[in-house]
Amino acid sequence: MKNQSKAKYGLFVLGILILTFGIALTIQSDLGTSPFDALLVGLSINLGLTVGSWEIIIAFILICCNSLLIRQRPEVLGLLTAFITGVSIDIWLFLLHNLITPELWFYKLACFLIGLVVIGLGTAIYLHTNFAPIPIDRLTLIIKELTRTNILFSRTFIYLVFLILAMIFDGPIGIGTLLTVCLGGLILNYFMPFTERVLGNILTNSSTPSNFDADKDHSI
Repeated sequence: MKNQSKAKYGLFVLGILILTFGIALTIQSDLGTSPFDALLVGLSINLGLTVGSWEIIIAFILICCNSLLIRQRPEVLGLLTAFITGVSIDIWLFLLHNLITPELWFYKLACFLIGLVVIGLGTAIYLHTNFAPIPIDRLTLIIKELTRTNILFSRTFIYLVFLILAMIFDGPIGIGTLLTVCLGGLILNYFMPFTERVLGNILTNSSTPSNFDADKDHSI
């Protein structure tokens, strides 16, 4: 069980790092970001603080909203996840600031599309560890259950709501934002069953004791 827990936490961190790397790529593409990230960038530009800091602040608000929707205690661990995510976003943006600055539209589009796919993969990986989802992803799952639909519908609905908020705060909205609304939920919906199979095998193998451990336990 210890090996399985270690594997789960390792996959959780890996998923967050992949997710935030994708977010940083979409921001650096300068084609517009997801509606949620556009809101964070807009708040950062107009009100100050870093993009990661606003990730944490908005996460706290969403935790309260999620608690009201499911009528349960707030998921405090979700704030920890948001903190790790916010810090990771700021670190990736710092590292990529001078490394990835595409100027031609083709490279911008390639940078954005790669980022969008990476976001879907990272989100699917860390969600399957079932360890305190980022509040906006928890909201996605809550709406999916309440409406009895799928990830595609709930994700697209949330994107539309945050798109309106991003427009209010003058966030970086562009063709990339439209692509995210149209493709973000679809990509996540594609990766969820794929990562479920792969991560299920990884976690199952990690829970199987090695021959050394089995021999040791037998000798005891």
